[in-house]
Amino acid sequence: MCGITAVLLAGADTANGVANGLLRSGEAATARDWALTASKCLTHRGPDWFGCWPGKFARPASESQSRVAFGHTRLAVVKPETGAQPIVRKDEHGNTKTVLVVNGEIYNYKFLLDTYLKNHSHDVRSDCEVIAMLYEEFKDFEKVMNLIDGDFAFCLYDLQADCIFVGRDRMGVDPLYIGHTAAGSLLFSSEMKAIHRWCVQVDQVDPGAILTYNYNSAKGMWMEREKKLLPRYPSNRFCESPGAPFGDCTKEVLANVRNHLENSVKKRMMTDVPYGVLLSGGLDSSLVSAIVCRHAHDERDDGSQVYWPQVHSFSIGLQGAPDLIAAKKVADYVGTVHHEFVFTVQDGIDSLPDVIEHIETFDVTTVRASTAMFLLSRMIKAMGVKMVLSGEGADEIFGGYLYFHKAPNPEELHEETKRKIQLLNHYDVLRANKSTMAWGVEVSRRCNYTFPRET
Repeated sequence: MCGITAVLLAGADTANGVANGLLRSGEAATARDWALTASKCLTHRGPDWFGCWPGKFARPASESQSRVAFGHTRLAVVKPETGAQPIVRKDEHGNTKTVLVVNGEIYNYKFLLDTYLKNHSHDVRSDCEVIAMLYEEFKDFEKVMNLIDGDFAFCLYDLQADCIFVGRDRMGVDPLYIGHTAAGSLLFSSEMKAIHRWCVQVDQVDPGAILTYNYNSAKGMWMEREKKLLPRYPSNRFCESPGAPFGDCTKEVLANVRNHLENSVKKRMMTDVPYGVLLSGGLDSSLVSAIVCRHAHDERDDGSQVYWPQVHSFSIGLQGAPDLIAAKKVADYVGTVHHEFVFTVQDGIDSLPDVIEHIETFDVTTVRASTAMFLLSRMIKAMGVKMVLSGEGADEIFGGYLYFHKAPNPEELHEETKRKIQLLNHYDVLRANKSTMAWGVEVSRRCNYTFPRET
């Protein structure tokens, strides 16, 4: 998990950098200057590395290229030695053909390399690079989005076609915002704080969106050419009526749920750094912890084992909290090395300004739920752990919240679970992402219980 920025600069915004707090008086502000300034606000998301394209002394081949810049702050979880971004891909003549920045993970990248990209497998530097490779292969981003299985937000610049693509996974697991300046520049970022100072409007990029931009030389700005919205759920995942998928095949359905959940957790154990699990002692996180422990010693595709085969679990609560007691019981049963952190009410109150700054909302429920996770993430980071798995998403899918018990009938219960899942990118998923990434800890990848893709 990382932080990304992309700047599509309008001509009027290049005139004077001082007006936007970028440069000294009288100096022109390049797209690179904007990207560098914005990326500095995201170093907490990516403390391991920083990259920016183009380079300071690069000579753009066209006016449109001079108006584009990408920034990336990296939290290295997969391929830490070679996975730095922006990913710049060149053609056989050494000319840059695509530039890519991604926040996320592509779980089926090895399958994609073996199936669709056999001629490219030898030069892959990270799991995320397959996004650019698939695009170069098919020139069809809708097909690319349907092939990849992962949580992601990305920006890709095709220099040969002079076209920019922006995409986000169907569930909206990884945050991505788009900002508009008064002069017409377009700014993309993993968090609002990186771009809001310049923008008259900032919105989330819709989950499942594929945005395409071309440069309009007459107006001196990049403009949206096309917007596609992929279905939020792959076919047959949600049915129109709650009775349709079940009928008299309850055993088959339960077996499918179990298999999908186990596979969903297993693929999220894709890591080359120390990892753990968030354990509250409730059903959802306990199941995830048990599955992780079961597969912690499995060999990976290359014959190696997960970086830290002894599973560590983490819980937090006030002194004597029932969650702490329950989590310890589960940890003892499944065999994790358990770490328990106790905080006080005063600790929570003192952290509120920082919590609100990082989660970027004043929503009371979100702030309340984020506070303990924010404090716990700080302790997890101090122990050298960079990635944890959690049970996010289960309550929304299976109707786990208490108010679901008041549903007047199965149909309305079904519709409410659908509504809650469609809002995950605004609330629980977003809260988990920002409160943990405040300390450079990745919750992988929040939605263990949301629907997995099959490959």
